[in-house]
Amino acid sequence: MNSEKESFQQKNFVSKSLFYRFSQLVGFLLGARFFVAALLTFALYVSTFFLFNQEESFSKFVFDFKVHGIIFCTVLSVLAGGIINQFYDFEKDHIVKPFRTRIQSFIQQKYFLYVYLALTVISLGVATYISYRVLIFFVVYQFFMWFYSHKLSRILILNNLTFVSLTLYPFFGMMVYYQTFSKKVFLMAVFLFLFLLCIDIVKDTLTKSVDKAFGYTTIPNYFKSKNTKIILISLLIITMAVSMKLITKTGISGFMSYYFTGGLFVMVICIYLLLNSSRRTKFLTLNILRFWVFIGILAMLLNGIEGKL
Repeated sequence: MNSEKESFQQKNFVSKSLFYRFSQLVGFLLGARFFVAALLTFALYVSTFFLFNQEESFSKFVFDFKVHGIIFCTVLSVLAGGIINQFYDFEKDHIVKPFRTRIQSFIQQKYFLYVYLALTVISLGVATYISYRVLIFFVVYQFFMWFYSHKLSRILILNNLTFVSLTLYPFFGMMVYYQTFSKKVFLMAVFLFLFLLCIDIVKDTLTKSVDKAFGYTTIPNYFKSKNTKIILISLLIITMAVSMKLITKTGISGFMSYYFTGGLFVMVICIYLLLNSSRRTKFLTLNILRFWVFIGILAMLLNGIEGKL
């Protein structure tokens, strides 16, 4: 009888230990925004090969270790940025993201900081090996990610502009690396900037009261609901105008032309949802916009494959 009890206790201890370790792993992945970094990696590879890289063959691209090194440094920097951001937003996230902070509570904050420092050092070390220009590029990137979390995320308008700019910064680096400057690429960059800006402002509308309580001056809690709605609808209309310019003036074709055409209908739907705004419609708008960004990555991939065949 005692042996059976001891066996049960031992199994119970092992299961609790495994759950604890698994929770630590999930907590770290969420804290470092691993899934965001994975999506960014996919987007960088797709855009680099099919948009910026106009001359190299696939085999040359595969063995272009400098490009892989830059993307590797980017991923490490994004992971480090996610960690330092959750460190500064820890109290706010307790309210906004209770499930995530509950999972993260299995890991002490000091270990997040150790990982942040390790990722930063490795990223800059690899960047140094590639070239001093790449090192400067990532020093600037990592500084502004820290400065955004430390200060800029609380400043009106600058918080949104900086967040979107940091999201697009790696793509700008690849554009400069391949010297791919054209009207089409410029308009696509403007489209994506405006689209991500809309996403960030809609996200802020869902955390309006919490942001205000913790001293984050965002567009929704400064300009109030009616003016925020006007700003968002205006941005979506400008984004639609950029889409139409891309479709009619740049000769864009294939899946990307379908994407930008479909995007017009998506933005009309979002405008309708914002006009009938409630917390539910805002949440729905946010997810529609996020999903459409992912569809854009897939459209670029399919368009690129079609063009290479």
